[in-house]
Amino acid sequence: MTTLSLTPGEARLADWRHVLDGATVALSDTGAIAGAQAIVDEIVAKGTVTYGVNTGFGKLASVRIADADLATLQRNLILSHAVGTGPALPDEVVALILAMKAASLARGASGIRPVVVEALVGALRAGALPVVPAKGSVGASGDLAPLAHLTAALMGVGEIRLKGEVLPAAEALKRIGQEPLALGAKEGLALINGTQVSASLALAGLASIARVFDAALIAGALSVDALKGSDTPFDPRIQKLRGQPGQIKVAALLLDLVAGSEIRESHRFGDSKVQDPYSLRCQPQVMGAVRDLLGNAAATLAIEANAVTDNPLVLGPGEIVSGGNFHAEPVAFAADMLAMGVCEIGNLAERRIALLVDPVMSGLPPFLARDAGLNSGFMIAQVTAAALASENKQKAYPASVDTIPTSANQEDHVSMATHGAFRLIEMAKNAASIIAVELMAAAEAIEHHLPMKTSPRLEPVLALIRAKIAPLTEDRYLAPDLAAATELVLSGALGKAAGVDSYGELSA
Repeated sequence: MTTLSLTPGEARLADWRHVLDGATVALSDTGAIAGAQAIVDEIVAKGTVTYGVNTGFGKLASVRIADADLATLQRNLILSHAVGTGPALPDEVVALILAMKAASLARGASGIRPVVVEALVGALRAGALPVVPAKGSVGASGDLAPLAHLTAALMGVGEIRLKGEVLPAAEALKRIGQEPLALGAKEGLALINGTQVSASLALAGLASIARVFDAALIAGALSVDALKGSDTPFDPRIQKLRGQPGQIKVAALLLDLVAGSEIRESHRFGDSKVQDPYSLRCQPQVMGAVRDLLGNAAATLAIEANAVTDNPLVLGPGEIVSGGNFHAEPVAFAADMLAMGVCEIGNLAERRIALLVDPVMSGLPPFLARDAGLNSGFMIAQVTAAALASENKQKAYPASVDTIPTSANQEDHVSMATHGAFRLIEMAKNAASIIAVELMAAAEAIEHHLPMKTSPRLEPVLALIRAKIAPLTEDRYLAPDLAAATELVLSGALGKAAGVDSYGELSA
């Protein structure tokens, strides 16, 4: 297992991607923790009434808690807030939450003890991942319910997944040799306030969507060649006249992907078609806009992942100040952008699939079937792509425009960032399967042009597809092929084969 050295507040997108891919972390600078802890200790010693330290929470902030009950106050906070529901968050997301929360607390504005950060990092290193229900946060006063489940597990309450086995939390902690966490003043609030769940989900969505984006560009280039489309719309002079940076980058990449294709050269002159359909011709404009959108979301999430987002914050001696950093509106907007982007990736790809299976538009056999009629070819694979594209449209409605008051109107505006980000996981999988259908169909269509070959940069992609999926010489059970092609998209293997890495560019 790779161990990354993270400096709190200075981690890069690439670092968080490594955590998603299985790396653990070591924090390189935790010196600021002790100073903030001393300030909290002084407040407790003096009995100064301070929200989050010796008061109730939310609407109950005016209730003074006796010093003897401060530990019970923090424990009760966690237990009462652990009311999540729904499926458990994926393990890689939970790992990222642990790393991100530890790095945020280590910046020294939360007033916790070093042992709290050590508990988070220790669980991550041991692969002891709390079972955290996905639903229950409105993304306002932090991701309260899911973070409460995460914290409760470190206290020995709830469940932890250890090496694939779900265990009672106390048993899992015992196996890894880690003592259950006993919370001190303010520590429970510091642990459950914050945007780490919604931000981790959005970053996981970004990572998957970037791979889908790369695969969609590759599939789009294959479809252009398979349909004997023109590369003229990718001319850099066209893009320069508009000036949109994503459009310029995408056009250059598409032009390079199809460069040297024997199929393209075969119809460079004498082709009766005047213009290609928009799903081929306007790829720079549509996918370029998506790329810019991914860049904007990535910039927001890169900041948020390093942020201190709990409340109240320790700003200096005697200064513990209430604010609103826990409100996840930036994450909600980023998640909405990502949802719209992945929706459009699938919409455009589904239209290219429709071209590939339509003999009038493609000049190829109906549904790319050999002996059409006896065989249906890719007829219903296109229907599956259409179904998934439609599902993503339904999921793409912006979460950030919704709000509902909670906590007796104390929290009267919320972001809905957490479920806005959670949907990205399923949307990315849907889009990956749409691209998978296109890759299968485009590979089949390319073979109708043999012995002419596609471009040198796309030939390795075809080889990768054919290593997993045989040509469709007759109808067969296609679901396993679709699953294999979807995995090629989500794994990033296609991007590696063609030398395309959008996430790497966004992380630079």
